[in-house]
Amino acid sequence: MISDVLAEAKDKMNKAVDVAKDDFSTVRTGRANPQLFQRILVDYYGTPTPLAQLASLQNPEARTLVVTPYDKTALKEIERAIVNFPNLGASPTNDGNIIRVTMPELTEDRRKEYVKIVRGKAEDSKVSVRNIRRKAMADLDALKSEVGDDEVARAEKELESITKTHIDAIDDALKRKETELLEV
Repeated sequence: MISDVLAEAKDKMNKAVDVAKDDFSTVRTGRANPQLFQRILVDYYGTPTPLAQLASLQNPEARTLVVTPYDKTALKEIERAIVNFPNLGASPTNDGNIIRVTMPELTEDRRKEYVKIVRGKAEDSKVSVRNIRRKAMADLDALKSEVGDDEVARAEKELESITKTHIDAIDDALKRKETELLEV
């Protein structure tokens, strides 16, 4: 029973770390990266649809991304979704068949702004890990009458160790992303 609680908590914490790393990849560095566009939702016939399902994304140059829609009627909606996506700063141009998205040069201020965004995402992920720990602690407390205080105390120490490992993993990913963002 205790091992089930710990295994579930560890699995959920692993997912929280993966989500944090995925979120970090959506914050751009000096290059145009197709991952930046993974979170863009396009209003496709009244349904919010991920851009990756509506178009192919190619990266021919460092600061340019080419979006080729599978359905040419969605061209205007795709362009609108790219323009309205926050923290992207991209300028799309539509030639009737494809959309070329040019990413602006990153200024020092913009880089610092991105670092703040990444730190916020990291803090959200840490809160998520702590919430998972809190729920697991409550589950362990509920087991005290069945397995004994000593077993629960050992499990709580192990849970703290697991939590620290995952928070450190988020911090490491944050440090890597910060250096990547601040690198000129």
